[in-house]
Amino acid sequence: MSEAQHIVCPHCDGINRVPSDRLADGAKCGKCHRPLFSGQPLELDEARFTKHAQKSDIPLLVDFWAPWCGPCRMMAPAFEQAAAQLEPTVRLVKVNTEEAQQLGARFGIRSIPTLMLMRGGHEIARQAGAMDTAGIVNWVRGHLTS
Repeated sequence: MSEAQHIVCPHCDGINRVPSDRLADGAKCGKCHRPLFSGQPLELDEARFTKHAQKSDIPLLVDFWAPWCGPCRMMAPAFEQAAAQLEPTVRLVKVNTEEAQQLGARFGIRSIPTLMLMRGGHEIARQAGAMDTAGIVNWVRGHLTS
């Protein structure tokens, strides 16, 4: 058995221990019994963001966006497609900077869309501006392997 990783459930926010080599095997939450990964980005408010960023052992890719932002809306389908390719090794989340203004201020988000890659609650990398699916996937994998 491989080392267990803590994974925060996208549905109930319960913390689950999952063996690393079993992440892709359709792991389900021990609390709500729903899948831990769906291949879709997760919308997070400030409280949920903090729990996912600090309690999950897998990296978090955050899309800081706003509903009025044209480039944000253009990048949304690419971000969804990237989620299907990067999960379960990375959790993709969206943070609406209009609703979570303190979170945007906390991380010094000056322009949107901004992607931020985090591990253990700490920023690894940041990229401002819209990207296509391949760009997102390559950018994340490049920072995780370096």
